[in-house]
Amino acid sequence: MLILLPPSEGKTAPRRGKALDLGSLSSPSLTTTRTTLLESLVRLCGDDPDKAAAVLGLGPAQRDLVQRNADLEDAPTARADAIYTGVLYDALGFDTLSTGARRRATARVAITSSLFGIVRPGDRIPAYRLSGDATLPGTGSVAGAWREVLGGAVTEAVGTGLLVDLRSGTYAAFWRPDASLARRVATVRVLHESAGKRSVVSHFNKATKGRIVRALLEDGANPRTPAALADTLTRLGWTVETGEPTAKGTQLDVVVAEV
Repeated sequence: MLILLPPSEGKTAPRRGKALDLGSLSSPSLTTTRTTLLESLVRLCGDDPDKAAAVLGLGPAQRDLVQRNADLEDAPTARADAIYTGVLYDALGFDTLSTGARRRATARVAITSSLFGIVRPGDRIPAYRLSGDATLPGTGSVAGAWREVLGGAVTEAVGTGLLVDLRSGTYAAFWRPDASLARRVATVRVLHESAGKRSVVSHFNKATKGRIVRALLEDGANPRTPAALADTLTRLGWTVETGEPTAKGTQLDVVVAEV
């Protein structure tokens, strides 16, 4: 099983650590694209901070993030599971997982990244700012850059197992599974039910996905089909409704009444 997470916009910048070594990251087939995007981002932020702020959607109070990007090649790195923050990652709580669950996370979790494609929890990366819908001058859209190469890396990482795709729409555009993989893809949608009505609420969605990943890692189950995943989540206490298989995979709706 491979659990594919979205990144977080917020990141914790390490105060010390080795500089970035792209060659040390998992999925080495992505090194060329990683290098291209990194060099483009660093050049933009170093040469034209005003333009960089506009491209990255940063306001006046966030100009420090432009400088952070300009310094990425020499910036200190830390494990990816310590860099990403936010609602989903707070609920997942990498740092408080049991020893067994942390070991399973290393093998079963990958995080989508605008700058690095996908990274594993133990990959050492710097804190950066680059949204999935950004377009870098001279390089083009981030999504377009990854669409060319990410499929092979994800497919290799999944192997013969189940892909649990928890990415948001922006990052799902980086790569979509083909028909040969679709039967082994489960996407998860979290629905908040209140007064008999259901809706998708961002905070509930992210927090519940984080808790689902944590529970799966702690439990140790390794479902190999969407139906088996639905059964596992039901056993772990969630209300799950399974959709019909499609060319994009099988959608599981997890219904929650409170966060």
